[in-house]
Formats: sequence, C-alpha cells, structure tokens
Amino acid sequence: MVSKLYAVIDTNVVVSAMFTHNPQSPTKLILDYVLQGKVIPLYSDEIINEYQDVLSREQFSFNPDNVAAVINAIERFGIKPGRTSAGNIVFPDKKDIVFYEIALSKEGSFLVTGNIKHFPKTAIVVSPTEFLNILIS
Repeated sequence: MVSKLYAVIDTNVVVSAMFTHNPQSPTKLILDYVLQGKVIPLYSDEIINEYQDVLSREQFSFNPDNVAAVINAIERFGIKPGRTSAGNIVFPDKKDIVFYEIALSKEGSFLVTGNIKHFPKTAIVVSPTEFLNILIS
C-alpha cells in the first residue's frame, strides 16, 4: 500500500460517502482514509465553501454535526495549496475548474471524482474505484 497520497476530493464523492450505508463503498473508504491520514486532501476556500453549501442542502438531510466533522477533518488533515492555472481548458461547469487547478498545484496528486466526463482526460483525474486501486497497489 502506498504510504500517503494527495487528492482533491470532488464534492460528489463526499456526498456519496455520506449517503452510503455500505462500509466497503469506494467513496466511504476514501473518506475513511482521509480520517486515517492515508489520503491527504487538497482544498481551497472555494472548495470548502462548496462542500458546506452542497452538504447543507435540505434535500440531503445530512446531520449538520456530521457535515461539520467532515469539513473540519478535510481542513485539519489537508493542505491548502495555491492554484495552478488550467490554461485554456474548457470545463462544462465553471465551478469544477478550482478542483482541477488545486489538483495541478501538487505534483503527484489526484482529482477524485464521480464525474470523470466533467474534467480533462488526464492521469490525475480518477474515479473513486481507480483511486482506491492506486492507493492499495
């Protein structure tokens, strides 16, 4: 197993991890690895604000204490690097740019997302299952 990996965790991965009741779900395992310090999350204020906004939506009915605990863990165990420009890459959703640019800021890091098609086809953009395979190899 790789000792530690750096990753930007897309909001959809965090939502999925909080929804699932399956302890072996890739998204749940990734969040567990963050809490164990095996995955070092990369974030920015924009990413934290999006987590807060999305996870607090009434439609999800997440416990506010659980939302706060997840966000606090990401901030406590994570790193807040600067952004590296993605250049002229066009994104279907402009809100996704920050996730990609933060991933670009730390060499050897990944962007873990359930929406692969929203990002450029590069080696750093991986699904939760692909990320777990990298982590345990």
